[in-house]
Amino acid sequence: MFGPITIPFGCKLLFNTVKLKPGVTIDDVELALAEMCNVVKETYGVERGGFVAGQVFRFAGFLSAEGSLGAAAGDGSRGGSGDPDHDLVIATYWRSFEQHERSHADRVFKDKFAALAEHCTETREFGYELLWQGAYEGAGHAA
Repeated sequence: MFGPITIPFGCKLLFNTVKLKPGVTIDDVELALAEMCNVVKETYGVERGGFVAGQVFRFAGFLSAEGSLGAAAGDGSRGGSGDPDHDLVIATYWRSFEQHERSHADRVFKDKFAALAEHCTETREFGYELLWQGAYEGAGHAA
């Protein structure tokens, strides 16, 4: 459940941003999120539906001054505060966008997603194609 993942080159990334309703905490959505992720993993795995791997992240409050430009960097050029418009990110990796869409149109997934959505003001899912990947390969491959 918390082990490392391997992302084969050519996978599609679906990047889902989740904005929780005011007053809703991670603890409030933890079970719904876990059940939804487990259904995806167990029901739509590579052989059955194209799911390769996934990750869930919570915004930790960190903003990189070195890796940010514009308003995110605090220079006011676009009038923003640098805070994200979401609380969680769900990153899933799929063999194809079509397989992702079929899985998410399935009633089994929709029921689990609806349980999470009750706690959200917005979710948005963006699709990306992998252009590059790499990992550190020196000094015994320590991470």
